[in-house]
Amino acid sequence: MLHLDHITVVAPSLQEGVAHVKARLGLDVPFGRRHGYMGTHNHLMRLGEAVYLEIVAVDPAGQRPGHARWFGLDDQDAVRAAWDAGHRLRGWVARTHDIEAVLAGNEAALGRKVELGTKDAPFSFSLPADGSLPLDGAAPSIIDRKGKPPSVATMADLGARLRSLILEHPDPAVVAALYRSLGIAHAVEVRHGPSLRYRAAIETARGTQELT
Repeated sequence: MLHLDHITVVAPSLQEGVAHVKARLGLDVPFGRRHGYMGTHNHLMRLGEAVYLEIVAVDPAGQRPGHARWFGLDDQDAVRAAWDAGHRLRGWVARTHDIEAVLAGNEAALGRKVELGTKDAPFSFSLPADGSLPLDGAAPSIIDRKGKPPSVATMADLGARLRSLILEHPDPAVVAALYRSLGIAHAVEVRHGPSLRYRAAIETARGTQELT
């Protein structure tokens, strides 16, 4: 069984990502961490007991890694085009305790397992060879925290709570069938739409707001 771990805003820069979330939710999401092994950095915010929001971008002060960055961030022209088109909540990450079993037979859609940082890194992650979002973001990235829970308790709690996550897609039946085959239950509601777009309903102090 796969569980929703976090949702991801993929931004041309952290400043733009943080500004977008503030405009949508009225919240200033604080800085999270730098990923030396990916050349990226993020801002993080709790959305519940075991789910959170990540805003991620290339770290201009970081070094380019010797492999593809995650979330399609090596292709900055594509990131900018999606951003300018209003596609900013670009994907989500699913948590498992057995990443090898999840990826077996699904490498074409999900990518391969990569160990991040040192061989003693706290988690493994799935990544297509070119670093792109799996199926352009319709499929989740997979994270295996090696038996440890997500570090949500250490993240800023600004009172926001995820109430629903909807994926609009031109062929929702195909996506729903993939989710069933992966053992994803009730994490994302798949609906028909003219293009791939995520919509997250997030409860805040000023009411339920939509993040896209």
